[in-house]
Parts: sequence; structure tokens; C-alpha cells
Amino acid sequence: MKKLIAYVLLLNLFVACNNGNKDENGKTEDNTEKAPEKKVSRRDYSINSSNSYTDLFLDSSVVESFIATNKIHDTLSRRIRSFYNARNYQFAWFSSDGPTEEGRRFWNLHEYSTTYNQNNNSDDKKLKKKMDYLLSEEAVKVSANDKSMANTEISVTLHFLEYILENYQKGEIKRKEMERFVPFKKEDAMQLADSLLTKKHKDNKYYADVNPAYGLLKDQLQKYYDINKKGGWQSITTKQKTIKKGSASPEVLAIKRRLEITGEMPAGDTSQVFNDQLESAVKAFQVSRGLTPTGTINAVLIKEMNVPALKRVEQLLINMGRMRWMLTPETGNLILVNIPEFVLHVYEGKNQAFKMDVVVGKEGHNTTLFTGRLNQVVFSPYWNVTPNIVRNEILPAMANDPDYLARNNMEEVGSPVDGIPTIRQLPGPKNSLGKVKFLFPNSFDIYLHDTPAKSLFSSDKRAFSHGCIRLSDPVKMARYVLRNQSEWTPERIDEAMNRGQEQFVRVKNPIPVLITYYTAWVDENGVLNFRDDIYDHDATLAQKMFTNPL
Repeated sequence: MKKLIAYVLLLNLFVACNNGNKDENGKTEDNTEKAPEKKVSRRDYSINSSNSYTDLFLDSSVVESFIATNKIHDTLSRRIRSFYNARNYQFAWFSSDGPTEEGRRFWNLHEYSTTYNQNNNSDDKKLKKKMDYLLSEEAVKVSANDKSMANTEISVTLHFLEYILENYQKGEIKRKEMERFVPFKKEDAMQLADSLLTKKHKDNKYYADVNPAYGLLKDQLQKYYDINKKGGWQSITTKQKTIKKGSASPEVLAIKRRLEITGEMPAGDTSQVFNDQLESAVKAFQVSRGLTPTGTINAVLIKEMNVPALKRVEQLLINMGRMRWMLTPETGNLILVNIPEFVLHVYEGKNQAFKMDVVVGKEGHNTTLFTGRLNQVVFSPYWNVTPNIVRNEILPAMANDPDYLARNNMEEVGSPVDGIPTIRQLPGPKNSLGKVKFLFPNSFDIYLHDTPAKSLFSSDKRAFSHGCIRLSDPVKMARYVLRNQSEWTPERIDEAMNRGQEQFVRVKNPIPVLITYYTAWVDENGVLNFRDDIYDHDATLAQKMFTNPL
């Protein structure tokens, strides 16, 4: 049970509701009877290209060939067949445009588990290399006819089933339920919410017990489900650019009504005056949307208020699914960066030690979702400019300004690679990484670092970087990460950050880092938060999950 709680791999939200395979009697694909196996599902032929979660399907003979070639023992071979029967041999981890979000999230969890669990022998170097490539590429096309990709798909499923058998004790979850750990069928959002909220649904107690964050979000799902059933809320229209306290208008009353529905504004105020009570409600709403709590109503706030209730139901369902894959260590440290929130959280066990604002990747330079381990601090770092930035930004700048490198404290080092010069920026006040960076080795060349561009932290929306994560308080992070290494006093850290000479320091107790993407969650104060879908991950999932997404 400890492993279950420590490394929670939870079902993506709607698969547990797809009850297309109710027959528990084991049959082969051609319906020929075999020895009864109550834990093996029949093939669900109701799943097809029009209602499937992904758009790729395997031939069942490919699965059988994989089982035979790899000499997979009976227990796992039954689970593989049952897994693919339940989804009509639909791919679980890939669609035609590359890895699905579930594929990314499971593989990150798998990598975390194999790193920290020395008894886990399921690591496969060839598969790891293939997955690292697929996850790091921005544009990947996958074909079901590609034998290599079919083998990769089934190999990930094998690792997934091994992970469940390793980390879930018998009785914690029925073996047959493994096949429902990954979504396979579109549903109407309100019907899905209704099925998750029904008292008879086995999801009710189990997932909320092992993952409090999931349970809190589920409570909010009930609230927004009820609101939408009652008709949601009226859209607010106004020609005023700003509405401030003391003003009076029909729009003010409409805003009061809107905020009454979601609970920021107490019921019963029927005046058209923008009073103290409304100002407090507006500030609360702004905080829950990641906006500076000015208490003033503007176009940004009106836009947030006008997001339909059904859209919020979809958003809650999507993020409940994400939380089922969430790491929840009971002990030790965890650094969690929530990209849409633009915030880094540091946890000690279940308690938050502190948090800080961050800058993440801008559109086209998305910060990738993955799990790593912070194991090095680099003081006064060089910035080794990536080839893409050299090609797309620095070379054009050099063509316009021959002194560009010298003016920006940069230099060419080594020999060109594929015609692209190798360029780095020296330590110093102009260095784009600031005075310190924090490394957690990964295939995406992403790390935490300081920045000289401090003004960016004053923005509510902070997607400005090339993919790495900039810290608003790097000194605090350095002191925290090295707090158990007595030789690294605050004075010595300050000296190393300002020396101008690169210095690597190994962290004695590496800290897990989780880069994730939640656009809805309940915070430590019990407040439901929503954020913008800055990378369109929600939009992509909605098209896969729902029959008629907004």
C-alpha cells in the first residue's frame, strides 16, 4: 500500500465509466470458447474510429506475435489480451500525432519508479531510447502499419502492466481493471460527470482516499455539474472598459448575480452599486484565476466570468484525470512546477514548504511535462546556447551586427556542428541564466535558473522563455537545496553566485522534480482555481474525451 500511496498511478478519468465490456467469461477473439477466465474481457466491437479515444488500431495478430516472440508468461499475456480486448485493439499510448498525454504521464512515472526503486528490473534500454526520442520531438507522425511503433506501443503496455503488478498489492485493484487505466472511448461530458458522481461508482471512495487533490476536485465537479444542470449563468456584456467601486449600472447587478452562482458573492444584494462586498468578491475571483487582485472589473475579468459552466465541467473532468497520475510522496521533498499557474511549489512530504513565481516557455517553445531529479547546482553558469536558438536568433543578429557576440558577452567555442557554430555566453550580469541554475538531467534540455529579466515576474501571464523555467527567487532555492550540506552557508552561496567563475555542486540528496500541467485544482486554502490552457493541452484532450466538446 505504501508504494501505491507513494507513487500514485491513477486511472484517467472517464475510462472507469466505459462499461462496454460487461461479460466476464473469457473467449478468444473469434468467440471460440476456451477455459473460463473470469479476469479476461471480451473484445468490445462497439469501439470504432468514430468514438475511439485515439485514432490508431492494432491487428490482434501483431499482439499475439509480440507475446510469442517475447515469451511472455501466462499471467501477463492474459492481461495484455484483456487490455487490448477492452479497447478493441486501439492504441493506448500513441495517436497518429505522437504520444498521448497518458503515454507521456505514464512514462514519466515509470522513469521515476525505475530510478527510485532499485528492485524494478523492467527497464529496457532500447525502449527507453525510443521513448526519449518520441517524447522529445515536437512533431512525430505515428502509423499503425509501422511494425516498430506497434512493438513500442505493446512494450509500453507490458511495462505498464508490470508496474501495476509490482506496485498494487492483490486486492487493492482487480487485475481485470488494469485494462481501464487508459481511456478508450469518447463520452458526453455531463453524462461522464454524472457517472463519476453517482454513489454506486467504485471510483467514488477509492481514488479520493488515495489522492486528496482528486477528491477535492471531484467535490467541485458536483458543484459545477449542478450549476450547469440548472442552466449555468448569463453572459455579461458591457461597453465600459473598467468598472470600479462606487459606480452604479445594470452591469454591476449582473456581475453580482454571476458571482453569487459560483459563491464569491453572498446572495441577496440586489442593488446596482459597486460596493465593498462586490469588491471583495471580485478580488476573490481574480485570485482564483491567477490575476492580480485589484478589485477592478475589466475586459479580462469579464472574459473569465463568461466561460460557460459546461466548459468548466469539461475542465474539471480533464484535470481530475491528470491528478490520477500525480506523484504524492508521503515523505521527502518534491518540487512541482505547474505550468499554467506559473508557480513552483516545494513540498516536504504532504506539506508545502514554500512556493515562488516562475516564467515558463512561450508558445512554440513549450516547457515539456516530465519527471526528473534535481542533482546539481551550477553557480555563475555559462549559457550553452542551443543550436535552434543559434540558427533562428543569433545568426540573424550576427548578420546585422558584427559585434553582436562581443556586446552580449558571448563567444564561439569548438567546431561548428552541421554548419551551426557552437556559442556560449560567459558568466556575468548579462548572462541569460543569471547567477545560478539547477540541473535535473533530461532529454529536453530543461532546467531551473535565475534570470536578469526580473520585470517579467510582474506579469500575471508569464510564458516568455525558450522552454526552461526561470525562478523569481533563485537565492532561496539555492539555500534550500543545499541546506543539508553544512559547508554551503548563505555567505558561501552568495559568493559563488557572484564570483563569475562557473562551479558545479552535486546535491547529496537529489530532489524529485515534477513538471506538470493543471488548469484546475483546489489550493491549500480550499479555493478552486482555474487557469488558461496556454499550450492547448486541454483542447486536445477535450477532442479525444468528449463527444461534443465546447
